[in-house]
Amino acid sequence: MRPIPRLVVALALAVLAVVPAAWAADTSLHLVLTPSQKPTDLLAAGEEFGRALGRLVGASVRVTVASDYAAVVEALRNRTADLAFVHPVGYVLANREAKATIVARNLWHGKSSFTSRLFVRRDSGLTRLEDLRGKTIAFVDPASSSGYIYPMVLLIQRGLVQKADPKTFFREVVFSGAHDASMRALLNGHVDAIASFDLAREQYLADPAERERITWVAETEPIPEAGIAARAGLDPATFARVRAALLQIRGPAYAPLLKRLYEIDGFAPADDHDYDPVRAAMDLLGVRPR
Repeated sequence: MRPIPRLVVALALAVLAVVPAAWAADTSLHLVLTPSQKPTDLLAAGEEFGRALGRLVGASVRVTVASDYAAVVEALRNRTADLAFVHPVGYVLANREAKATIVARNLWHGKSSFTSRLFVRRDSGLTRLEDLRGKTIAFVDPASSSGYIYPMVLLIQRGLVQKADPKTFFREVVFSGAHDASMRALLNGHVDAIASFDLAREQYLADPAERERITWVAETEPIPEAGIAARAGLDPATFARVRAALLQIRGPAYAPLLKRLYEIDGFAPADDHDYDPVRAAMDLLGVRPR
């Protein structure tokens, strides 16, 4: 777990203390959520998170769930959103295309990074990445870090996928739209394999018997955690207050809410350079701004 320097917290709290209360009276922020799970459940948790964030910032926070990953970037680009929960690739795209800036980075299971895995059913007989040739796979979204970009980079580096086209290796490729949907499709036998984050099995399969049916055959390099990004042109005082507020949202007081939202522990300071490894992965795959 990456500790938050005491000086950072002290300065952040000082910002909250010195800005006049009158500043917040007319302030309204729009926070967009990345649709990585069932939208109705995510929105309910997101709205509660918005109220908590709003109390700390001193502003009203409206929360919506984007239709897909690309819509998150678009909302930051056209400034219909002030803030957005972004996955790692989504942040790089938002920074490149919309000049968005990372505000804070998620802490997840005590870590500020994770990996992607290629999951299969344990009884499938598939034990190596090479065994997936000619099989069917569900990715999450073309802009998903763990659900597409990083596993594709792994497949390219192993010489299994040619010309960045997954169909040169897999018989059929589908996009599920969400990590939980991918896991369920694998469990139900609709696909032979899926790409998802390292703890997807534990997060989405509550039944130990179902978890036991799923295993994995390959794992990527570490991916820097996702976080919250701010649109270009957001007032610096607002940006500072949001960052200060996010650093306060952690357990134990907020633990149940954060778990319902994205299964995260809280937030840590973040810098744009944290995502340079993601940029390198995207460049290898040829992901470019539209």
